[in-house]
Amino acid sequence: MAETLEQPLAAATVRPETIEKVSIVVSKGSLEGIYPGLIMANGARMEGIEANVFFTFFGLDAIRRGRQAKIKVATVGNPGMHVPTWLGAIPGMSAIATKMMQRQMEKLDIPPIREFVELISDSGAGLYACKASVDMFKLTEQDFVDQVDGVMTVGEFYALAGGGEIIFT
Repeated sequence: MAETLEQPLAAATVRPETIEKVSIVVSKGSLEGIYPGLIMANGARMEGIEANVFFTFFGLDAIRRGRQAKIKVATVGNPGMHVPTWLGAIPGMSAIATKMMQRQMEKLDIPPIREFVELISDSGAGLYACKASVDMFKLTEQDFVDQVDGVMTVGEFYALAGGGEIIFT
């Protein structure tokens, strides 16, 4: 009896040798919340992997007209900053941290968000806005940059992601 239980479990855990498709969820609207998803989507496309990016909640700022250039580093309550919360709350700290991070990214030839979104779209990745978030924030498709392929529900996102890996950043 133990043999028959082990065989189906072993067969169910067989994975393909390579990843062929990824769907990346971007939910945070800070610089350090948006870039990981963009970097992963770009890396996937560079490796020939199909990639789709689903922007939800404040992650929508990455694809909203007029918001892309205003995205900052979150300094308050960000354990990665390694500074006390009160220090991150000092006026101007977020702007200083943002400038420092942008300089570091420029040195590494990482483009600004607007250019990165264009690059990823041009590479063939799909860019989608979450319908629930769009409705919640009372947005329309006209609020988004031209590279956005559409607004979709979570169910539609799951259908699009079928057969691939889902990455939540």
